[in-house]
Amino acid sequence: MSIGTPLQSVASRIAVYPSRDALGKAASHKAAEIIRHAIAVRGFARILVATGNSQLDVVKHLVGERVDWSKVDVMHLDEYVGIEPDHPASFHLWIRTRFVEKTRPRSVAYLNGLSADPDEEAKRYARLLSSGPLDLAFVGVGENGHIAFNDPHVADFNDPLLVKRVALDETSLRQQVGEGHFPDLASVPKEALSVTCSGLMRAEHWICCVPERRKAAAIKAALEGPLTTACPGSLIREHPRAFVYLDIDSSSLLSSPLPVVAG
Repeated sequence: MSIGTPLQSVASRIAVYPSRDALGKAASHKAAEIIRHAIAVRGFARILVATGNSQLDVVKHLVGERVDWSKVDVMHLDEYVGIEPDHPASFHLWIRTRFVEKTRPRSVAYLNGLSADPDEEAKRYARLLSSGPLDLAFVGVGENGHIAFNDPHVADFNDPLLVKRVALDETSLRQQVGEGHFPDLASVPKEALSVTCSGLMRAEHWICCVPERRKAAAIKAALEGPLTTACPGSLIREHPRAFVYLDIDSSSLLSSPLPVVAG
C-alpha cells in the first residue's frame, strides 16, 4: 500500500454542500452518470449500495434519477449476523424498502444474516461479488472511521478476503443506538458480515456521502491523517475515483477548508 495522499491532492474529488439534501442530490447525479455510462458501454451495471442514516439523502434522490434500473444488478455492503430480513434495523429491509421496491433493478443479491454458517455465507457472497465487474460502490464513513463494517480492529487494506465475518467494536455499537436503530447496546448484534476493504477496492468508482457534525473527526482523520487502518476511511485517498460529498458540519474540522458549493 502506498503512502496516503494529502488532502489537497484529492480536493478536486471532494465537495462540500450547505445541506444534507444538497449533498444527496449532487451525489445522486454523479452516481446516475456512472451507472448510465456502464449500461451504455456494457449493457448493464453492477453496484454496491450502502445503508444507514448517512445514505438516506442520496438514496432518496437516486431512485428518481433517469436510469434504466432493469439493467442494474444490486448488492450491498454488510449485514448483522443473526438478524431477520424484516427486522427494522436490518440492512436487507433498508435496501428493499428504500431502494429496490422503488427502482425494480434487474437483480438484487442480499447478504443472509440468518445463515446457519456465517463464514460460508461470506464465501458465497464473495463469489457473487467477484463474478463480474463492479461499477460503483456507495461508501459511508462511520464515527470511528469505518467503511462498511471494517472497524479499525478488523480492517485490513490488503485483506485476502472479499467478504468476511467481523466483530463490531463498541463505537460502532453505540453509533447504531445513537442513530435510533436499536434501543440499547445489549440489543445490537455483536457481529456482522461485511465486504472487506479489498472487496470495496474492486469497485471502479466510490460515492462517499458523509454528512453531520458527529462524523467531522472521522473525516478529518480520513482526509488529513495518515493512511492507516486506525481510520479505515483513509483508504478513500487510495481510490483514484472516489468522490466525496460532505456538508458544512462534517467538513468543519478540516484544517484546509474547502469552498461550499452553492445549493
